[in-house]
Amino acid sequence: MKDQLFSLEGKVAVVTGGTSGIGLALSLGLAEAGADVIATSRRQQQVDDTAKEIEARGRRTLRLASDVGDRASLEELLVATLARFDKVDILVNCAGMIKRTPTLDLPEAEWNNILNTNLTGTLRACQVFGRHMLERGYGRIINIASLNSFVALSEVAAYAASKAGVASLTRSLAVEWSKKGVTVNAVAPGVFRTDLNAQLLDSTPRGRELLMRTPMGRFGKTEELVGAVMYLASDSASFVTGQILVVDGGFLASGVNQ
Repeated sequence: MKDQLFSLEGKVAVVTGGTSGIGLALSLGLAEAGADVIATSRRQQQVDDTAKEIEARGRRTLRLASDVGDRASLEELLVATLARFDKVDILVNCAGMIKRTPTLDLPEAEWNNILNTNLTGTLRACQVFGRHMLERGYGRIINIASLNSFVALSEVAAYAASKAGVASLTRSLAVEWSKKGVTVNAVAPGVFRTDLNAQLLDSTPRGRELLMRTPMGRFGKTEELVGAVMYLASDSASFVTGQILVVDGGFLASGVNQ
């Protein structure tokens, strides 16, 4: 019974932004938990490489690139997934971008691009796949929020606004959709080392401050997010909706660390 509560056997998951960094770790983690996983992003080569790793774990997948900024590409992804698998049980929204710019000098184009990807892109995917889930009467949507959903980090105002919006959108959709069998939650990662941010974390004053503010005294490993997403995607979380599950090594709990 315990194994069944957390099992994703027979489930079909779509992971946007699922071919690098945190998204890649979640795609592979869901596959290892038993789900067939369609990991998608804009770069076809990354899609192909991730598909090979999913198949190496004995799961089925598709090799389809998509862009959360392009609703038509998401609709095509849904159609192709239904043609192959007949359903989508789980949607994980990982696609995102960040750029550090002093807010006074922040161009509107940069602001719009970040909001369009991180917040509106999440909405698009929720709308496209959520409609199918609502028609079936079942679905698990997990968005990726951030520490920036709760606190500010210097000179990333657009990113912070987008992630605060993701947290609010998560609650709004939970209220609208939960009676129809679709739960909507989010995971808010703390500071996790990836290929993209390793130099910043290891070699800059900002990285040293982020480490100091994390009571565990280390950065997260991307695989440490898998359990939280597995839980929210599983039947063990059937009465959990509208929640933002923080996985941050104690960052938000921290006041004075020494």
